Amino acid sequence: MQELDGLALAEFWQRAGAFVMDILIALFGLLAILWTWGMARWAIETGADIHQHRNYQIHTSSEVTGIALEIVIPVLYFGLSSYIWNGRTLGKRIFRIRVVSLVHERMTLWHSIERALGYGAAALEFGFGFVQFFVHPFRRTAQDRLAETIVVKERAYRERFSGLQKPEPELEPEPATE
Repeated sequence: MQELDGLALAEFWQRAGAFVMDILIALFGLLAILWTWGMARWAIETGADIHQHRNYQIHTSSEVTGIALEIVIPVLYFGLSSYIWNGRTLGKRIFRIRVVSLVHERMTLWHSIERALGYGAAALEFGFGFVQFFVHPFRRTAQDRLAETIVVKERAYRERFSGLQKPEPELEPEPATE
């Protein structure tokens, strides 16, 4: 945690932009999966007869489908991408920010999934979990506190941890006095 002291924290517009971008990416991915599933189902049922037209609708009224659409897909997207790319989803990459664990050197799978579930916790509080960015001294929101993370600017993180810092000038040895 002391290694993170003084890192530039992400601005609100960066975090909000990355979140919206990630939601759009996850939604697009979900639509691609549903379209592929529908086409596969159509091909199986019709024998891929292109002259037979049928309309297929995906009914989200079933409880299992609702849970998959509302919880599992977003948690998998946010959790796995944060874990695989060590705190960076596609949206965070675009907005040049990164989630950093306060207790581990690298984002663990559990912390990433915990943080993904934290988005739901922040929304359940009528959005106050997101607004806490403005009242918490380290700009931590509900999902940050739940997963013990902070969100920093990528450039500051790389300078600190990728050896991009300017090396300290070497001191020349003092001449020995006899």
